Amino acid sequence: MAETNYTEDNIRSLDWKEHIRLRPGMYIGKLGDGSSADDGIYILMKEVLDNSVDEFVMGSGKSIEVIVKDGQVTVRDYGRGIPLGKVIDCVSKINTGAKYDSKAFKKSVGLNGVGTKAVNALSDSFMVQSIRDGKTKIVSFEKGELLRNDEIVDSSLRKGCKFVFRPDVSIFKNYRFVHQYIEKMMWNYAYLNPGLTIHFNGQKIFSENGLKDLLQDNLDGPILHDIIHLKDEDIEIALTHSDKSQSEQYYSFVNGQHTTQGGSHQSAFREALVKTLREFYNKNFDTSDVRQSVVAAISLKVIEPIFESQTKTKLGSTDMGPGLTTVRTFVTDFLKTKLDNFLHRNEPIAEAIYKKILRAEKERKELSGIKKLARDRAKKASLHNKKLRDCRVHYSDLKNDRRLDTTLFITEGDSASGSITKSRDVNTQAVFSLKGKPLNCYNLTKKVVYENEEFNLLQAALNIEDGLEDLRYNNVVIATDADVDGMHIRLLLITFFLQFFPELVKEGHLYILQTPLFRVRNKKDTRYCYSEEERRAALTKLGAKAEITRFKGLGEISPDEFKFFIGEDIRLDPVLLGKEATIDELMEFYMGKNTPDRQKFIINNLRIEKDLVEEEAVS
Repeated sequence: MAETNYTEDNIRSLDWKEHIRLRPGMYIGKLGDGSSADDGIYILMKEVLDNSVDEFVMGSGKSIEVIVKDGQVTVRDYGRGIPLGKVIDCVSKINTGAKYDSKAFKKSVGLNGVGTKAVNALSDSFMVQSIRDGKTKIVSFEKGELLRNDEIVDSSLRKGCKFVFRPDVSIFKNYRFVHQYIEKMMWNYAYLNPGLTIHFNGQKIFSENGLKDLLQDNLDGPILHDIIHLKDEDIEIALTHSDKSQSEQYYSFVNGQHTTQGGSHQSAFREALVKTLREFYNKNFDTSDVRQSVVAAISLKVIEPIFESQTKTKLGSTDMGPGLTTVRTFVTDFLKTKLDNFLHRNEPIAEAIYKKILRAEKERKELSGIKKLARDRAKKASLHNKKLRDCRVHYSDLKNDRRLDTTLFITEGDSASGSITKSRDVNTQAVFSLKGKPLNCYNLTKKVVYENEEFNLLQAALNIEDGLEDLRYNNVVIATDADVDGMHIRLLLITFFLQFFPELVKEGHLYILQTPLFRVRNKKDTRYCYSEEERRAALTKLGAKAEITRFKGLGEISPDEFKFFIGEDIRLDPVLLGKEATIDELMEFYMGKNTPDRQKFIINNLRIEKDLVEEEAVS
């Protein structure tokens, strides 16, 4: 092996923007194209919005305006405004900001002095205007380079800040903002800050009852009892139990930050809930029976919180602040007092929870034998079969900077799984191969998951039997052919997840892989097209004599070509749940026994290929 020279010429010093642009993952997690809620473009939005919300928390500004249009984001708050002499420093100098001064921001989210600098460096265009004390200053940048630095002038505008930015297309390739993700983000801000009004693209978002509203708005079916809502100065908890789902579901937050990976506060709540209910009923219930079907939200305010990454998805702090009590003790003491008092005053709810625990205990004992056999089969199968081709990094590897890229492709047949396996990134992409069509499990009990080999092995591969806490892949991608059979398998898999693991869908982990319909090529160039419109554009570019291939199934796409579809330019469509209907209502309509209603729906909404071509021609 040839020796590589290592001299002083190899040593480089990068300025702030160069380092952010070279290593964006260190600052915002993964990049992505906007198809996932944790993609970089949403983290950029959060970094700006966190500052505006912190102003509200500190008592300045009761409303925020957010406009997302044509790939550009505008955020206007009515807080105190950045001190005019420090506007440039605050958005372009690392380790500069008021968050280091605990007097100005005692319990804020952004404490690292990085947020808006990352937005600035990773944007094609970035503008900030600060208004305070009857004066204003405007500065603008391009990819972190200062373009405009206006003098401070008089202004009659209301005090506050305005940010306008457009993510850099050379970094966030083919990005698109998904309205549902942004709306969910806005609502979370509102739930955590009752009294704050957010105007998002003209829609008013406001919560009066905080986490109680959050649970009420996100319930997917009947509940066993009214929502329990408990609050104190630095903690808020809302709690109920689902009458349908057996899984635990948590919404956890720290200083307004949605900690999707939980952390010390969520762990403390789960432990404290078990401890409190055991003591209240004076019975040593099994932990899993107490927590079965819990739907809860917890919000904690911590002084100088420590998160496990810059994207702040998991709380690492073990105490409430320097020199203060531990998070575990704080949460336990709160629940022991408040929840115990509540249950004594509300006997019907206490009785409903008690019956729920007894029912869970009975179900667990009935399933215990089947579960043990299923686990043994899964363990044995994982040693001998080829259903799962695993990857090296997993979503639960919290210290790995590629954990957000971890993906499990669920494929049909050996040819498709073989092509993906040969072309995948073995570090972050795993493949699970299905054998035939899955069972329609609508309205079946979870017993079927353990008795059905395919479902049992898929559950074991994902590691979600007891919830999402140890989920092994951030992205669960259904990769089936774009034909009738493929669509049917896709529908059956979505049904499986909604029936038994709805939180996987709710928390944005389930996707559909989009693969090209056509390959258009001449001797010099090859284009892969996902629609008739793209095919026509490719023909215009490559010439009418270009060769056109119509892909009929994933098995026809060679591994050499597959690498283009599951690599940097992968196209994923998220499986999203709207608020128009509950999961039960959706499943009943699309998978139930109401065949005439479905037939009528299909006829009324049927669009054949000729119609699609005509629509694209018009557009």
